[in-house]
Amino acid sequence: MNSCGVKYGFTGGSIPEGMKTVNIQYFENIAPLVYPTLSQNFTEALKERIRNQSRLSQVNQDGDATFEGFITDYTISPAAVEAGTDRAAMNRMTITIKVSYHNKLNPKDDFEQPFTRFKEFAGNLQSAQEETLGKEIIQMLTEDIYNKAFANW
Repeated sequence: MNSCGVKYGFTGGSIPEGMKTVNIQYFENIAPLVYPTLSQNFTEALKERIRNQSRLSQVNQDGDATFEGFITDYTISPAAVEAGTDRAAMNRMTITIKVSYHNKLNPKDDFEQPFTRFKEFAGNLQSAQEETLGKEIIQMLTEDIYNKAFANW
């Protein structure tokens, strides 16, 4: 029996030929509800994703590509109500990031758009749980942003 296989890889995406540097600005948290370390955690996670999945060198200014923006929303809201009560059985943590991406080598690839992701959790939010959920959401957001910029998704 013969078989064939296809190997898919997303490391590097479709980073334009000649692009060597990237500048990632600090993403300030302007959401009404502030989670103190969210800006730092998100900015560092985006830098780490690009460092680990691309050949781009990070620079402090004048990069071939630039990411900048704001954390515009951070909410904890009920996702499901417990039967017979008015208490939330499930809650949802949602984070929205507004991202501006500029590509000096190919300006038609520039974009400015919000990215939103959420995770649901049971019961009241504990600080350790908030940190874990935040990291999981940030991981999804940085993947979405990376794919939009470099994988044409």
